Amino acid sequence: MAQVTFRVWRGEGEGSYFQEYTSEVGEGMVVLDAIHDIQAEQAPDLAVRWNCKAGKCGSCSAEINGMPKLMCMTRLSSLDLSQPVTIEPMKAFPHVKDLVTDVSYNYEAKMKIKKFKPRKPDAPDGTWRIQQEDVERVQEFRKCIECFLCSDVCHVLRDHHEHQGYIGPAMFVKSAAYEMHPLDVEDRISDLKEEQGIGFCNITKCCTKVCPEHITITDNAIIPLKERVVDEYFDPVTRLFKMFKPNKSK
Repeated sequence: MAQVTFRVWRGEGEGSYFQEYTSEVGEGMVVLDAIHDIQAEQAPDLAVRWNCKAGKCGSCSAEINGMPKLMCMTRLSSLDLSQPVTIEPMKAFPHVKDLVTDVSYNYEAKMKIKKFKPRKPDAPDGTWRIQQEDVERVQEFRKCIECFLCSDVCHVLRDHHEHQGYIGPAMFVKSAAYEMHPLDVEDRISDLKEEQGIGFCNITKCCTKVCPEHITITDNAIIPLKERVVDEYFDPVTRLFKMFKPNKSK
């Protein structure tokens, strides 16, 4: 066992501050274990959100030594324990208390995404026929645990606070799961461009770097969605085709 100093963000609103605690840590412990020890022995009123402690619920997101991570998946042995370990809430969302933030923005953004709309069955028995590679393409997006670390590190939300007209990388993954599904026939391209702000993303890949499920958010979700917007609205051949396409409403 070793004595380690933890600098934990405490309080509400502008009155928040870092409070130092010293706690014993042992082999195999993760940051969430240390927070629970501090909560049990020194700060019973410390607010922290967690659930599964297995890296699958996405509840215990925080910033550890300045990096967005899951507390339950960050082993203390991976940190420099000779220096105080800093633990603070995510900065891209409204602060509630201590380590807890209000992430309801993400659920509101999810409501802006059009639902999955399958095409009509193409087989006599009322089922569909699709290629296995098309199925595998969208499987990656289903690994998202909604920890929102990707949205926390996104400069559009973190630095520029464009929460109203930008749904964030986590929700672009949701949109890609529908948009790239081989059975989906819904049109989400105009929404991505106009209401969901995909043009704000400058593909720095910071969201991909912090994803605990190792989803290739930028390359496999955001860039393909951007390409669809470009093809629809900015490709000169497509625009020329639309100019000479017969208007059926006449």
